[in-house]
Amino acid sequence: MNTTFIIQNLKCGGCANTITTKISALENVNNVAVDVEASSVSFETHSEEDIITVQNKLAAIGYPTEGENNSVVSKAKSFVSCATGKMSN
Repeated sequence: MNTTFIIQNLKCGGCANTITTKISALENVNNVAVDVEASSVSFETHSEEDIITVQNKLAAIGYPTEGENNSVVSKAKSFVSCATGKMSN
C-alpha cells in the first residue's frame, strides 16, 4: 500500500536525506521518496501498523505530519536532523 504524508518542518535536501535514511531503516517500509517542494514523504508498506510506525518516527525526528502538534521541541529536532542530513551527504 502506497502512502503519502504532508509533513511539517521540511526545509531542504539535508532534511530529506535524514528522513529517507530513518524511514527506509524501518522494517516493512520500502520505496521512500521525499519531495521537499511539496513537503511530502511517500512510502510503501503492507499494514496500517507500519503506517503508524512511520508517522511516529517522523514525529520523533522532528517532522510531524500535517495537523499534528508542531512544538518548539519538534522544530529543534528537525533542525538537528537537517544538519545531520547535510553532513552525511
